[in-house]
Amino acid sequence: MTNVTDTASRPRPITVALVDDYDVVLMGLARMFDQYQDRVTVTEIDARTAVDESVDIVMYDSFAQPETDQEEVSALVRNPRARRVVVYTWNFQPELVDSARGHGVHGYLSKTLPAAELVSALEAIHAGETIVSEPQRRIGSAFGLDWPGRTEGITDRESEILALITQGKSNAEVATLTYLSPNTVKSYIRSIYRKIHVTSRTQAVLWGVAHGFTPDQRRIERWRESTA
Repeated sequence: MTNVTDTASRPRPITVALVDDYDVVLMGLARMFDQYQDRVTVTEIDARTAVDESVDIVMYDSFAQPETDQEEVSALVRNPRARRVVVYTWNFQPELVDSARGHGVHGYLSKTLPAAELVSALEAIHAGETIVSEPQRRIGSAFGLDWPGRTEGITDRESEILALITQGKSNAEVATLTYLSPNTVKSYIRSIYRKIHVTSRTQAVLWGVAHGFTPDQRRIERWRESTA
């Protein structure tokens, strides 16, 4: 028999809104929280839904996003409906971390965190702590995440680069946005070409458009519109 007192005394799940332009990325992240529904509730991932209520934490997923331009993060921090703002990323260059913290984020969390550790970090942030993950050697994203091209054997990092190329970014722009060297970007692109069986950038862009590498929705706009 359930103890009514115990049930009433349990803290309510924290509410989390997810921000990224790619549906498959956010659906994968939302699924990571499925087994923790008593602790985390994903409240809004549809850009067509107005941001009418406050949420405990807004998670800004960095996939194919302009991390070197912190304006989007600032827009979230300024929004009174976002009680806490977290950047969810695999880029831990000190200047990126310092910039995000300077703009007022409450957490800077690694995509390598297992689901249990991610949930614990979000709960600590909700309780008032500022959490910055320890930089880790690039070992791949946490189990359960998803991204365009995963089923075709494209890694998460390759997927981000192909998404940026599909958006029309040059190699130099991709290098700047991802904090990779131009030579590393070229190596990733060669690997992508092999995996998707193309030989030119035009073919790669066409493949990307046909396979979900263009943004689905601009979720950040809802948070900008509801700042006032």
